[in-house]
Amino acid sequence: MKNQRLTIYLALWLLCVSLFTSCNKVEYTAIAEPAYLRVFNNLNYVQTLGSKDDKVPYFCMLINPTFGAGGAITGAEIVGDFLDKRAAYAPPYPSHIGNSTTVDNPEYPGKENVLVGPILNGFDLSSWAQVPSGDLRIIFAYRPKNSIPFLELESHLKTDVLIDTVIHLASKEVYTLHLLQKDFVTKTHGLLLRQENFHKLPLSDSLVYVNFYNMSATGFLEADLTLKDDDYLLRSFKNGIKDEMNIFLSLYESQEKPFVQAQTVPGYKGKFLTRLTRNNTNAAVSPYVSFPLWASSKSNGIQTDIWQRFDFFIPGMDITNNPFFSGDIATGGNWASVNCLKNGKVSLEGSDNGTQLPNLLVNVHSGTHNPQTFATVNTLEVVNGRIYLTTIQRKYAPPVY
Repeated sequence: MKNQRLTIYLALWLLCVSLFTSCNKVEYTAIAEPAYLRVFNNLNYVQTLGSKDDKVPYFCMLINPTFGAGGAITGAEIVGDFLDKRAAYAPPYPSHIGNSTTVDNPEYPGKENVLVGPILNGFDLSSWAQVPSGDLRIIFAYRPKNSIPFLELESHLKTDVLIDTVIHLASKEVYTLHLLQKDFVTKTHGLLLRQENFHKLPLSDSLVYVNFYNMSATGFLEADLTLKDDDYLLRSFKNGIKDEMNIFLSLYESQEKPFVQAQTVPGYKGKFLTRLTRNNTNAAVSPYVSFPLWASSKSNGIQTDIWQRFDFFIPGMDITNNPFFSGDIATGGNWASVNCLKNGKVSLEGSDNGTQLPNLLVNVHSGTHNPQTFATVNTLEVVNGRIYLTTIQRKYAPPVY
């Protein structure tokens, strides 16, 4: 009896081990000539009087799909499921894996366990997925907002396609793909495929780089306010900005007591950076502008506590002649601002109108320094009343304890 019981316990233990290992094993398929792809769904859904009957833009992305009877999708070479609206911040590493309680994916690869990009010319591409190069058929299909994988849905739920097109990816190149609303009035949608070049540029590790895009839909700025998201946290961006804007940078000395009247770094109070033109059709990379990592005289060459504010003004305006500086968010699209500090959830004191995003600088334990500040390469993208930050970092030395 004792031996029989022991045998049963052993069999149960082996079954548990088998189930555990089979559930956690991920099979990767090597890709001979990969390209590196990152995908953002820039379609936001809000319940307004004008959008309550719209479909929820929640998708499954399929690359080189296969089809069955009735046009239902039966499979694909690559599946990016549960693709939700993008998050305000896309960090320099795949932070969503193992750090979420839902299946919703704010980007691709995001939470997907797939082969990711390498360290390329010193830059960490772990937020980009390896995909086949060449001509690829890509589909964005609507899916119900539930936790059932797309390919397990009933057939009639796998035929509603928003985008079906072909893209071309060159081997070993880095791409960012945006799903966008092209026209706010006609509700036309499309893709913008950008071939990135940050890994090919002679960038200094003592400078912080940033470039800018306004990929808003035609007609968004002019649309009635009842059709737009009324989220107060969007602040001065929520109603849109003009098609031509000048961008100015201010650097502030400390994140300890952040507010808009804080002490600025000398030489960086409303410093002109670049001109921004609205465009959601041309995929050319915008030029990067930069500022010194050690701009503050209070830094020690290892760590700095500066943070950044970007002001968007129509041509002819800047911080010295700003008539809207009264905390009023309704600026008619002539002025908007974004504050980049801490984790992006710190509100400034007073009646500031800036949207909140994380600091462009990365502070991590590296070598014997805890923390050490590192420069990054960043992209700020304005899309229909929102502004998004994507940060890319170089490889740095692991911590020494």
